[in-house]
Amino acid sequence: MAEAIVIGGGLAGSEAALQLAKYGIKTDLYEMRPNKETGAHKTDKFAELVCSNSLGSYETTNASGLLKHEIEILGSELMPEITESKVPAGGALAVDRELFSKKITQKIEENPYINIIREEITQINPNIPCIIASGPLTSEELSKNIKDFLGEEYLYFFDAIAPIIEKDSVNFDKAFYMNRYNKGDADYINCPMNKEEYENFYKILVNSPRIELKSFEKGAKFFESCLPIEVLASRGADTLRFGPLKPVGLQDSRTGIENYAVVQLRQDNKAASLYNIVGFQTNLKWSYQKELIHAIPGLENANIVRYGVMHRNTFINSPKCLNPSMQSRINSNVFFAGQITGTEGYTESIATGLLAGINLARYIKNKPLLILPQETMLGALTNYITFEGHSSFQPINSNWGILSELNADKKIKKNKKLRNELLAKRALSSINNVLNDTLL
Repeated sequence: MAEAIVIGGGLAGSEAALQLAKYGIKTDLYEMRPNKETGAHKTDKFAELVCSNSLGSYETTNASGLLKHEIEILGSELMPEITESKVPAGGALAVDRELFSKKITQKIEENPYINIIREEITQINPNIPCIIASGPLTSEELSKNIKDFLGEEYLYFFDAIAPIIEKDSVNFDKAFYMNRYNKGDADYINCPMNKEEYENFYKILVNSPRIELKSFEKGAKFFESCLPIEVLASRGADTLRFGPLKPVGLQDSRTGIENYAVVQLRQDNKAASLYNIVGFQTNLKWSYQKELIHAIPGLENANIVRYGVMHRNTFINSPKCLNPSMQSRINSNVFFAGQITGTEGYTESIATGLLAGINLARYIKNKPLLILPQETMLGALTNYITFEGHSSFQPINSNWGILSELNADKKIKKNKKLRNELLAKRALSSINNVLNDTLL
């Protein structure tokens, strides 16, 4: 008989289940796919990456990179598989998403402490220790039950997915390989535009119809870090040129020209046969997406293997419902993890799944729960989403602004690079101290 339940086989749920298993906790892992689809997932595998194949920077001087190093120290079960599945992406850590989810699925299927149950769970049993990691695409029935359990209204925002194309369909007479400022290997495909080409692209973009939202979805907010390209474009003709299409540092060595705008493509699989269009999340109707993509120099005949889509992401009011340990304030048996808590990003999902898994194991073994200090990125993140003083809670990802202040003079604080280095050093020292105190 299972000692714990994990609901959801995404990044957070997979990490949580593997953490529980590592500490000898027999766990039932519920995943409704493939019997019930989410509308965004394409496979029935665990830890599927839906929106992009990039997990962001791995550098400790980047907030997301620091978080990755912290969870590696804490013993993340997913991070080693991410490293094994990585593909070239300059300074970013990107993976072959199919290979990665295949590795995690195999790891879970072969674990003797994890019992996989492929069915939808619609009700929380508060008498059994559990982690709810059902994600932002939680089914309607379970959403209603969580809402009743918490006694709080659900919140939501919209997220969008970028298209993927076949590399063999790229016209390299126009496109070229390069990383910005030639830093590292030339991992990105770049499609340059002159002023006339960009203006034509922009005209198509702003005049293309979008897929209509359902009546209950209208008025929802977008997550600012993942705005659809058409929403960015509506802010002004040059917004994209200073955002995802900025040409700075991408001078074409064949011409010596720094172009007016540049569309970048990032490798999406290990075989380098598929590339996603960076910053190109969109909700345009598919026929218009095709027209828009084919208007990009180098992609005139691009074979589009996945179109962009937009979906509603649901999250709970964590400041009212959760403790920094990821434990529910309503019932001590219930923990939450992943994007449903209001954290945004792949690494953040893994990190909260890891913390929830460790803490549920500690709870079952009658050990004090782990609350990380706010000088660590994960500690700052979990403290932020559970801070009761929020007047308007919205999803957040790891960033330097949530860390506790650095005890240093003003000169150091104004030097962004040095400040971030010191913050990272302090955070990693603190995480190592937690590890030395033994987790279980």
